[in-house]
Amino acid sequence: MARPLSDSGEFAASEEERKFLCLLDDGTLLVAEGHEMNPFVLSYCARLERLNCHYTTRLVTLDAIRRSYQGPRRDGSAERIDHTRMQVLAKNLIARACDERASDIHIRVNRFSTEILFRIHNELVRISEQTREYGERLLATLYAAMSSVSDNTYKPNERQDAAIGDRDKLPDRLFGVRIATAPTSVGSVMVLRLLYNDAGEATALTELGFTVAQANAFELLAQQPHGMNIISGPTGSGKSTTLQRVLTKQLREMAGSIHVITVEDPVEYPIEGAVQTPVVNAPTEEARSLAFAAAIANAMRLDPDTIMIGEVRDRASAQSALRAAMTGHQVWTTVHANGALAIVDRLVDLGLPIAMVTDESLVTGLISQRLAKLLCPHCSRPLAEAMAQLDMGLVARVKRAVGARFDAVRVAGPGCPHCKNGTVGRTVVAEVVRTDATFCELLRAGRKPDAQAYWLSELAGQTVAQHALEKVAAGLIDPRMAERVVGPFMQGSGGRPQPLGSGYGT
Repeated sequence: MARPLSDSGEFAASEEERKFLCLLDDGTLLVAEGHEMNPFVLSYCARLERLNCHYTTRLVTLDAIRRSYQGPRRDGSAERIDHTRMQVLAKNLIARACDERASDIHIRVNRFSTEILFRIHNELVRISEQTREYGERLLATLYAAMSSVSDNTYKPNERQDAAIGDRDKLPDRLFGVRIATAPTSVGSVMVLRLLYNDAGEATALTELGFTVAQANAFELLAQQPHGMNIISGPTGSGKSTTLQRVLTKQLREMAGSIHVITVEDPVEYPIEGAVQTPVVNAPTEEARSLAFAAAIANAMRLDPDTIMIGEVRDRASAQSALRAAMTGHQVWTTVHANGALAIVDRLVDLGLPIAMVTDESLVTGLISQRLAKLLCPHCSRPLAEAMAQLDMGLVARVKRAVGARFDAVRVAGPGCPHCKNGTVGRTVVAEVVRTDATFCELLRAGRKPDAQAYWLSELAGQTVAQHALEKVAAGLIDPRMAERVVGPFMQGSGGRPQPLGSGYGT
C-alpha cells in the first residue's frame, strides 16, 4: 500500500496544502478534484519541480485526501523519521545553506508547523515549511547528536547555546556552526550561524570594502606595540571577519615571529598562526562572565604580543581588556555600539574610567562598520530610469547628497542569471578613527561634536554615512539599501552628508 510522502521530510506539504493534495511514495500526487488550480496545489507542484521530483497526478475526492493521511505511518511513530535519516537531513540542510552562502539558518517550530529560513545577504529567505513534529526532531538532532557540548540534552523550554565543530559533520567550506535556541510563545526557535573557513584565504581589507585610507589606518594600528583597537557594529556586520583578516595579515607579515592569542566564546574563524582559545561553556551569564575574564587573565600570562578578545560584553571583560593594553600588549576586540565615537560611551557605561578610555596611548583605534548589499552589475539600472517607482523624498535626499554624480546612482534590478535577486554579495561601509591627543582631549571634556569635527577636518576622517554615499554615487549600492544600513541621508554641518540618528549625540 502506497504511503504519504507529503506528511513529513523533504517533500512535506504545509497544513493548508495537505487539505487538497497528498504525495504518495509510489510517485502519485493525489489532488482534490476541482482544486487543480488552487494556489496551494500550484505552489506545492512548483516545489516538486524544483526538487526534481517526478510524479503522476490523480484526481480524487477531498475525503480521499483526508483518508490518505490517516493510513499507517512509515514506521509507526508520530513522525517516523529514524535517527540516522534525521542526521542526514540535518547535514543536507546545512550543506544547502552553505551552497547558497547563507550566514544563518533559522528553524522556527510553531504551533502546527515548522518554518525554515536562510539569511542571505542579510535578508531572511523562506526555504520550506515542514510539520511541527519534523521541526522538533530536527532541533533535537542538531543539538543532541551533532553539537559538541557537555550536556547534549536538547531542552525546548530553555535557552541553550552549543556549537558544531566536528568537521566530519560539516561541508568542507565550513569551519564550524554556532547554535542558539530559545522557547517561543508557540514552540521554539533555533538559529545556526555558519562559520566559513574561506575567510582566511585573503588578507586585503579593501576586498571587504574598506577604502585604501581605512586599510592604511588599520596597518598603522597593527604596527603599534600596545593599545586597544575596538571594532563596533551590530550582529552580522562582519566584525569577526575584519579581525580575522587584520590578525592573519599581521602574522604573515611578521613570518610567525609574534605570539597572537585569541580568547573567544566560541572560536569563530581559524586564524593561521594564532593560538585560539575557547571559553569553556558556562551554565549562567554570571559564570560565563567570570570564565571570560579568567581566560583573558590567563592569556596575559602566556607571553602574548597581541591578544584578540572576541567581545567586550560586560564590566569584567572590559576591565581585563584595558588591563592588557596597560601592560604593554596590543589588543583587538569588538563591542556593540552605534558608531566609532559611541564606543567611548559604551566603555564608560561598562564601568571604565573616562580618563583611561580617552587616553590615546591606551585606546588607539575606534572602528565602526556595517554591511550593505552590492548591486549586480548586470541587471542594476540607473536611478533616473526608476524614479517613478521611488519615494521622491529619497530621490531629493540623494540628489542633495551626491550632487553632480547623481547620474551614476543605480538601483537594484529584478534579478538575472548572474545574481537571482539583484545583488551579488555585501560590502563594508565603515569609519576608522586613529586617536590622538587633541581628539581624546575633546572627548574627555564631553565635546563629542567638536571631536567629530576635528576628526573629519584635521584627521581626514570619513563617517559610515559618507562611505555609504561614496558607494551609492559609484553605482555600487542601491540608495534604499544604504539608508536601511546608515539611516536617511541629510546635510550635516559644512554641507557634508550625514545620516539621521548616526550615533553621534551631543
